Amino acid sequence: MPKQYPVLATQAMRWAAFLFGLASSVCSHAEDATRAAPVPWSAPASVSVVEEEKTFENGPTKLSGTLYLASGRKPQSAIVVTHAAAFPLRDLPLYRHLKEMLPALGVAVFIYDRRGSGRSGGDLQTSDYALLADDAIAAVRMLKADVRIDPRRVGIWGLSQGGWLALLAASRSPEPAFIIAASAPLVSPDVQMMFRSINVMRVNDYPQADIEQMIATRKAVDDYMRGTGDRPTAQRLVDAAKTKPWFKLLYMGETVTDRATSRWRKEIEFDPLRTLEGVKVPALVIYGAADPVVPVADSVERLRVAHPKFDLAVIAGADHAMRLSVPPRVQMDPARMHEEAPESAEYFAILASWLTRQAIARP
Repeated sequence: MPKQYPVLATQAMRWAAFLFGLASSVCSHAEDATRAAPVPWSAPASVSVVEEEKTFENGPTKLSGTLYLASGRKPQSAIVVTHAAAFPLRDLPLYRHLKEMLPALGVAVFIYDRRGSGRSGGDLQTSDYALLADDAIAAVRMLKADVRIDPRRVGIWGLSQGGWLALLAASRSPEPAFIIAASAPLVSPDVQMMFRSINVMRVNDYPQADIEQMIATRKAVDDYMRGTGDRPTAQRLVDAAKTKPWFKLLYMGETVTDRATSRWRKEIEFDPLRTLEGVKVPALVIYGAADPVVPVADSVERLRVAHPKFDLAVIAGADHAMRLSVPPRVQMDPARMHEEAPESAEYFAILASWLTRQAIARP
């Protein structure tokens, strides 16, 4: 059985919950506050965080990111961030809690633009999970060469697809020293997207007949990609669905591409559970109990049965991004996804105390 991490079981974790919960509550004002001129009564902070632009290479591709680290403290641990599918850039609110909180615990944070996005080169459309994982490995290797970073304590934090990539990176290379995978579905991508699609239609009050049409459409496309269905049938169903108002919520293309060259075919052949067999370093897997995007119950059960070596936590009331106060319809609105930022004190407490227990965080 995976170890169920005891929540708030020690004084250190209670302090972490208070401090990180408080920090989360003022998170939306933090950026403005740091830019404002100091007030006359201000005092110097205990920890000063330095931001540095850094580039690294994976083969011929140059990628660019920002390193956040405590000034004057060395050597320190470090975390490389791997992106969720919908979040390719370094400057999203989702990552604010990492760069504002972890440097104070002696953990530097490196967030880079995913290949093909922002200031990073390369082409996402010609990549696969292995190549994206290798990008993260290259970032870990770059940080290990920094004299301010302890090369024995550099790991990866990822959310959703980024959680898969973090685990995949650790299975492909001994470079990462630890892994934190948040909201990482441990089912194949087609199963996860069917789960998400059903829920997004439910929260938007579409009738069951429309949900059944969506299921038939997704299944036809996935059957064709797996070689058990035909392309004309799949395209006919997509043509009928693309006129519906709910089609834009599904992240489906209007044209069924040739399975011989389809990126989606390559993705649905990936079973993240097999990835875990090669992970030999400490790993924390975290889920929100109220996540409408990832089948948490199935993911947890698969993890318990197949891989009992990881620390596992399911956060009460939390959604895909570890929020507590956002209604499901807003959670699943593609136009609002860039606003995601964790707010669960339990998540912050588990993150801080696990890093401390692993001797990664050193306040």
